[in-house]
Amino acid sequence: MRIACVGECMIELGQLSLDDGLAHIGFAGDTLNTAIYLSRLMPGQVSYVTNLGTDTFSDRMQAVFAAEGIDCSLIGQHPTRLPGIYAIETDPKGERSFRYWREASAARTLFSSVGASLDDLAGFDVIYLSGITLAILPPDIRAALIARLKSLRNMGHQVVFDSNYRPQLWSDAATARATFVAMWAACSLALPSFDDEKRLYPDTAPGQVLDRIGVAEIALKNGSIGPLIRSDSLDLQTKFAAATQVVDTTGAGDSFNAGYIAARLAGQSPHQAAAAGHDLARCVIRHHGAICPRDAMPGLAAYS
Repeated sequence: MRIACVGECMIELGQLSLDDGLAHIGFAGDTLNTAIYLSRLMPGQVSYVTNLGTDTFSDRMQAVFAAEGIDCSLIGQHPTRLPGIYAIETDPKGERSFRYWREASAARTLFSSVGASLDDLAGFDVIYLSGITLAILPPDIRAALIARLKSLRNMGHQVVFDSNYRPQLWSDAATARATFVAMWAACSLALPSFDDEKRLYPDTAPGQVLDRIGVAEIALKNGSIGPLIRSDSLDLQTKFAAATQVVDTTGAGDSFNAGYIAARLAGQSPHQAAAAGHDLARCVIRHHGAICPRDAMPGLAAYS
């Protein structure tokens, strides 16, 4: 099984202390977070597809990816661009907000003349991407990527999409809505979040989200309520134990996606996959930043 995670990795500034000017520096991005957790659960099967620069930060990023067992052969190196940067701020409840500096990041040149081509995606059994992946691409490249993914899905490849809507990355909400409609029509597994969907469709309800997306298998994440699953035309509202400690919710949805995908690829049912994803996300939010320590993750039994 070959899995490609497509998107952007950024320099992460976390645990900010503006009084003394300190911050913890890490590397993260929504699809990269999922790639790391997938690689831990499915060693030797995950590749990351992005563009970086030729600077020391980019070199260090690739070293981190490789240390996590991720294949880096389709990471392009742009000769003049750098990785983007973002800062995490958390409130007393652990809810996070972000500040971005990414307008000229190297990842915005993905599927252009640098790095991987759209044809390279045919070498993978599973392709995973997010709304952020689509948002950072020029409109023509974005449309070509969606068309290529739809063709691959029709040929039997699994295309997995999390809409992960970030309003500041889009010219307007209408463009994001139209793009996501096209992408849902190209994917075989949908992993959206209800909060993101409500930003685009304010009067919607969870069941309406499933109807509108229209993919055969959907796990609609909904925070502590638990995901609503649609599979084989049946809906199931899951009920799982809530987290007992929340330090930082960064990466919760990304880790859920990894747990869900890994369990489904191992033959688990959608409900079992949702439980595995929930357990992993519940672990991640007990730690600062998007990536929790490897030894803090749940046991691998749920994914085998």
